[in-house]
Amino acid sequence: MEVDALKDYSASVHGRGLNDKGLLASAVCTDCHTSHNILHESDPMSSVHPENIPTTCSKCHKSIFEEYSKSDHSISQGDSTSLKYPTCANCHTAHTISDIDKDKFMSEVTFQCGSCHKKLAETYKETYHGKAYVLGYLKAARCSDCHGAHNILKVSNPESMVGIKNIYNTCAKCHSGIDVEFTNYLTHATHNDNPAMYWTFWGMTSLLLGVFGIFGLHTLLWIPRSIIEARKKKKHHVEISGEAKYFRRFTSSQRTTHIFVILSFILLALTGMTLKFAHMEWARVIAKIFGGVHGAGIVHRIGAVITFGYFAYHLYSLIKTMFKQRISPIKFVFGKNSLWFNKQDITDFIGTVKWFLGKGPRPYYGRWTYWEKFDYLAVFWGVAIIGFSGLILWLPELFTQFFPGWIINVAQIIHSDEALLAVGFIFTIHFFNTHLRPEAFPMDTVIFTGHVPEEEYKADRPREYEELEKSGKLNNVVVTKEISPSWIKFVKTMGYIFLSLGILMVILIVYSLVSGHY
Repeated sequence: MEVDALKDYSASVHGRGLNDKGLLASAVCTDCHTSHNILHESDPMSSVHPENIPTTCSKCHKSIFEEYSKSDHSISQGDSTSLKYPTCANCHTAHTISDIDKDKFMSEVTFQCGSCHKKLAETYKETYHGKAYVLGYLKAARCSDCHGAHNILKVSNPESMVGIKNIYNTCAKCHSGIDVEFTNYLTHATHNDNPAMYWTFWGMTSLLLGVFGIFGLHTLLWIPRSIIEARKKKKHHVEISGEAKYFRRFTSSQRTTHIFVILSFILLALTGMTLKFAHMEWARVIAKIFGGVHGAGIVHRIGAVITFGYFAYHLYSLIKTMFKQRISPIKFVFGKNSLWFNKQDITDFIGTVKWFLGKGPRPYYGRWTYWEKFDYLAVFWGVAIIGFSGLILWLPELFTQFFPGWIINVAQIIHSDEALLAVGFIFTIHFFNTHLRPEAFPMDTVIFTGHVPEEEYKADRPREYEELEKSGKLNNVVVTKEISPSWIKFVKTMGYIFLSLGILMVILIVYSLVSGHY
């Protein structure tokens, strides 16, 4: 309903052209409403009746009218169908017309199109273009960039900007050096529209539910037993000061690698989840902290490069260790002290569940427990899967030289859901297993210091301790040293920061899922 036509007109591009610039050619009231034959817009004879508006506007915008009249939006093609065709006023309004090249108008385009094309607008907002647009990146492709503004034609029409004759040139406006296969990217597809996307979606969904279901139950069973163990530990706890005997659990190289893992993962989680939950207000706030979508994208790619770097270094260190120990690759991967699963892990898992339920003693764990192996392999798998799918999204023009265009859609599903799994798992299950369980709370500093008090390690990993003792190799890993209190303080301060960021991210993700805005 019109409130103040004069005020709205004066602030519009027409009013400012007349009042601020003195352009006498600017449209005034009589140009649209006529001088003496003024009728209500509901009157079919009115110059501002919906069916007459395009003709009225064409007095000044002839070339645009000609494009519009030939498009599939033209109201002149109105027939017995129930479709409501848009006119100039539907997209530009009647009196608050703004400059088409300014942010205000460009930020409203998708909303305007979405008022009629609701499903297409929703699927658009699930793409990278849509998410970036929602977060305020106005350079992201909008409806008009792909479909045109006034010459909009159906996809089935070869002359359409997204028709078979023109789709390549349309995509090439933003994506240079593309192959024709790139145009087979499914812009508005849901997982039900393509078999590959369908099975990828349900595969990733099953993986998410399975991992969180199994390890969520594992954590719930562990909590009561962990509380009991924490009380025992507190009762027999001895404060260490000065020099003491420590078991060297991690080398300086491993600790340094883990620092890079933490830093890159925090950067990737913050920037990645911001894009995944782009419709949430908190995502917009975080995006602004990083300087907008473009800045967050740069940070995300920096995190990815760091990830590829430490992953490559880790592979190098594994190969170097294998040659140093002079053992075969099979024995190295599947050996007793490997991080790959073996029969002992099944025995330990069954024994641990019995221990949780008070049906048996705590298992004699070796160097690596089955949950630590899962943590490690999850990261190993995650870097490979998230990394490769991320590269496809980073360089779609390159990968569609070799793969069909819908590989981008599949990569987005995998990258998004695998990242959600990684962030959720690391910041909940891994945090509990490592830091937040009562006997370790508030933090286990071993990954930063590399050392554990000897007696504590002997009680925690008795099988490995006994094996080293029997083989005469215990002295190789037990050292007498003093860990500086100031170093411990620094480690804990940084650790608390990382823990807090992770827990905050989990809260925001859960809130987004529960609120129904995702």
